[in-house]
Amino acid sequence: MSEINTPERETTQAPDAKPGAKSAAAPAQAVEANEPNTRKRKLLLSLLGAAVVVSAAAYGAYYMTYSRYHETTDDAYVSGNLVQLTPQVTGTVIAVNADDTQIVKAGDPVVTLDNADAKIALGNAEAALGQTVRQVSSLYVNNDFYAANVAQKQSDLARAQDDLRRRQAVAGTGAVSAEDIAHARDAVNAAQAALDAARQQAEANRALTDHTTIAQHPNVQAAASKVRDAYLSYARNTLPAPVTGYVAKRSVQVGQRVSPGTPLMAVVPLDGVWVDANYKENQLRNMRIGQPVTLTADVYGGKVEYHGRVVGFSAGTGSAFATLPAQNATGNWIKVVQRLPARIQLDQKELEAHPLRIGLSMDVDVDTHDNAGPQLGAAMNTTYRTDVFAQYGAQADAEIDRIIAQNMVTTRDASRPLAKRDAGDKPGDKRATAQRAG
Repeated sequence: MSEINTPERETTQAPDAKPGAKSAAAPAQAVEANEPNTRKRKLLLSLLGAAVVVSAAAYGAYYMTYSRYHETTDDAYVSGNLVQLTPQVTGTVIAVNADDTQIVKAGDPVVTLDNADAKIALGNAEAALGQTVRQVSSLYVNNDFYAANVAQKQSDLARAQDDLRRRQAVAGTGAVSAEDIAHARDAVNAAQAALDAARQQAEANRALTDHTTIAQHPNVQAAASKVRDAYLSYARNTLPAPVTGYVAKRSVQVGQRVSPGTPLMAVVPLDGVWVDANYKENQLRNMRIGQPVTLTADVYGGKVEYHGRVVGFSAGTGSAFATLPAQNATGNWIKVVQRLPARIQLDQKELEAHPLRIGLSMDVDVDTHDNAGPQLGAAMNTTYRTDVFAQYGAQADAEIDRIIAQNMVTTRDASRPLAKRDAGDKPGDKRATAQRAG
């Protein structure tokens, strides 16, 4: 082993070898070894720089052509009308015909209250109306009676006057005594007094029926008003659904005693929902009413898109309308970016295809290319209304007409005003007198 290694030592320690040759060759070899790495780093830096430039150019092009004309937010939620069902009368619940998640049609009876007391009150009011109609009808019958009485007294006066004239004509011959003439004159005076009394009675009765009919008589109208009130109280023991929608927040229970204004449940019409998108104040610069909007819902994912338009902006930020608004007049004030709700109306057909529920999250993208529209909404006639309660008044009027017709005494003069009747009936017309007497 020592013999084999000896030449190597001699070669290494040869006197002809230069001491600095090895140290000079080492850096050269290192430089040659690092040159590929340097080239790789330069290439990577060049590629990275090119990628940055391309990305910046792409983003700039994207911003100039698309991004700056679109305002997006995911702070958006579905909103809608929660129509509260509340009673108008006090009563005990005896039936609840709908529960949460169920659909009800406008006018369907949803809650029923015990109507026993209201039914009794309605019966009393109807009886009072019938009695009043009969009493007023008798006034019109008395008109005929008093008119006939006046005609009779006129006939008595005319007869007494004829007797007096005949006696006065033969008084000069002595056939009639002065006493008979005096008696005849007294008879004329008595007949005149009786006629005056009959006319006063007729006028007094006419004052109760003048220029009106039985149905329009004040006494009948007062009684009819009480029937109307009683009928409405009776009908309001059945609570119909004000609109077509889905039941939510049902709190009413059978046997519960409720009073006017007590919330029983809510009916939500899902065909009229909208989206409230809460945009930062620095995003509203180019947003205008009428701009098109594209939306997606988390519940359906990005494959289902909704389309709508901006219909208005809230009159204040959410913090301004909070129950406890922020107090910024303090020493440790910190600015917080405010958000303003923008209302977005959705396409009705898309809502029918993919219904949305109140409170669902939405992603909103407003296209602001056209920013010539107004920022403040103009006056509009947006009206929410229901006609399900109008039938109560019509039904009450029909019931009143039935009671009046059933209890009204039909007379010759009951259906037309007195002024028109007097135009054709003269006090001295004996044929009219005979007709009245008959």
